[in-house]
Amino acid sequence: MQLQQQLENIELLAKQVVEGFIIGLHKSPFHGFSVEFAEHRLYNTGDNLKHIDWKVFGRSDKLFIKKYEEETNLRCQLVIDSSSSMLFPQDRQVANKLQFSCLAAASIATILKKQLDASGLSIFDTDLKFHTKCKSNTVHQKMLMTELEKLAKLNTPNQSTSASKILHQIAENIHKRSLVVIFSDMLDKVSETDEIFDALQHLKYNKHEVILFHVQDKKYEVDFEFENRPYEFIDLESGETLKMNSTQLKDAYTQQMTEYRKQLNLKCGQFGIDIVDADINEGFDKVLLSYLIKRNKMI
Repeated sequence: MQLQQQLENIELLAKQVVEGFIIGLHKSPFHGFSVEFAEHRLYNTGDNLKHIDWKVFGRSDKLFIKKYEEETNLRCQLVIDSSSSMLFPQDRQVANKLQFSCLAAASIATILKKQLDASGLSIFDTDLKFHTKCKSNTVHQKMLMTELEKLAKLNTPNQSTSASKILHQIAENIHKRSLVVIFSDMLDKVSETDEIFDALQHLKYNKHEVILFHVQDKKYEVDFEFENRPYEFIDLESGETLKMNSTQLKDAYTQQMTEYRKQLNLKCGQFGIDIVDADINEGFDKVLLSYLIKRNKMI
């Protein structure tokens, strides 16, 4: 199936990703997700047989139904950077960084729904383009999936970002002690690096737990593995161009990128923020597993 066809129904695709991930962990998609055992009650005609406690039946020769109670509800705000740099790569039949983020966010929202947890969505570039509070009902879930489908089709050129400003806004406007899951390539201006760190620290100061998925195309954006020939490099956010042989640029680029990534990892470590390198050429295992680990720590 072509990528565009897949993104026409991002909810179905997310369900397939989640179920495949859970099967890979050798777990039922329902076991331990939304409920935990509370007590027994006698079986009544018409009760679902899957809830019968057969071990108790073996000991007592009586049918008892397991009753469950919901686990602690979690509020999770999904935050997606929709600036033009997230549209890279533009010339392949694979998901770009924004589409990867949309599918990853939809997958987490699907798990949240199974867990009876609440999810909200924030989309930003220089401004907060879309924002919802966390809710857990089915209508809200459908609306989030519709917005993610629309976002995955976005192709707006020359759109910069103001991540620091938006993260400050989100820190103040969401419910205290939420889990904030951010998808961004973190490619703000170098001069604004300190402002981004301040915004991340603001989230932690307001008692939010944070996972930052640093979304990148590792081959090109980190390792700079271009062929040894002239290229015209285009800044997707500003439209500026640079014509140069890739080998002339590689050493300076990788040195600066390595230093920035080191700084980002160091600051996140200091603030207690989980940062995950999310390479768009890999699967969603890291994304989903990191979410589940963080959630389990919070309940």
